[in-house]
Amino acid sequence: MKQTPVYFQEIFTTLNDVLGQKGYQSVFFLVDDNTHEHCLPLLLSEIHENILIEIIEIPAGEESKAIEIAVQVWETMSETQASRKSLMINLGGGMITDMGGFIASTFKRGIDFINIPTSLLAMVDASVGGKTGIDLNGIKNLIGTFAMPELTLIHPEFLQTLPEREFRSGLAEMLKHGLIHDKNHWLELIEIENFDFISIDYLIEKSVKIKQEIVEKDPFENGIRKILNFGHTIGHALESQLLQTENPLLHGEAISVGMMVESILSYENELISKDELDEIFTNLIRIFGKIPVDEESIPDLLLWMKNDKKNQNDHISFSLLDGIGKCKFDIFLSENQIVEGILRYNKKLEQL
Repeated sequence: MKQTPVYFQEIFTTLNDVLGQKGYQSVFFLVDDNTHEHCLPLLLSEIHENILIEIIEIPAGEESKAIEIAVQVWETMSETQASRKSLMINLGGGMITDMGGFIASTFKRGIDFINIPTSLLAMVDASVGGKTGIDLNGIKNLIGTFAMPELTLIHPEFLQTLPEREFRSGLAEMLKHGLIHDKNHWLELIEIENFDFISIDYLIEKSVKIKQEIVEKDPFENGIRKILNFGHTIGHALESQLLQTENPLLHGEAISVGMMVESILSYENELISKDELDEIFTNLIRIFGKIPVDEESIPDLLLWMKNDKKNQNDHISFSLLDGIGKCKFDIFLSENQIVEGILRYNKKLEQL
């Protein structure tokens, strides 16, 4: 599966060029209520091609990443006579790009789509790499496809519309890219004192290129691409567990916990040093704060982990650090090891 281009400059010119060259019969913009208000007006004002445009808005939030919402979008597209010569433009965060890619890749066996991510998380992770998906029974991305967008357009100025908490959530994936593949990227990020879209502008492109490099080597996640799951075995379980509670975690917040627990597991398996473990904890806590895991929820977390797509023969699979800047995959750990890692994580929080 060939990687498609990601553009960081002159994105509106690029979009108009594509619309003019491809001859699409109609364009469907998939937005949520936030991007409809804050981002779509700018984008529409920059489109100069004379083309039929339909706007489909879905509610913001992970709860919308469900088959029921996908069916509603498919029905709307069918009612408005979308064809295989239609284009879907996904304008939003990771939920929109995951969901829109899935809807486009399955409608009439696949129509073209373009991702225009508006959150930091979507820019550096969800919109790049060809994974699409929806959640099922609370399990993240259980249903999905591998499908590449025609292109991805990144406009960092959209980050000005993000709440500070959402902005920090996206930092988790950038920090992960450094931890698993590029120590200098990690060091550049942790040297920043005040995070905003200006201070990390050039690092966004670097993070995207790290992910692209990994995906190009293994597009269907049969090998090295699995290192991108560092922090996600624990993190996805925690995110799913808390999704329906009064205090849900954002994706990046859950992944930050996952990276710290899985760093402990890396240390316990003699893959990283105590100094590296302390460096990871110090910086992730500085950015995301202390987020303890409710120890009574550990049995439920294990159940969520057992539903992870990467598992084999009921063994829970991890990608663990092999020093800062390197990572190993397909490491299968026992439930006792996982529980001990979570308990050590909570204890380490108390000591810091």
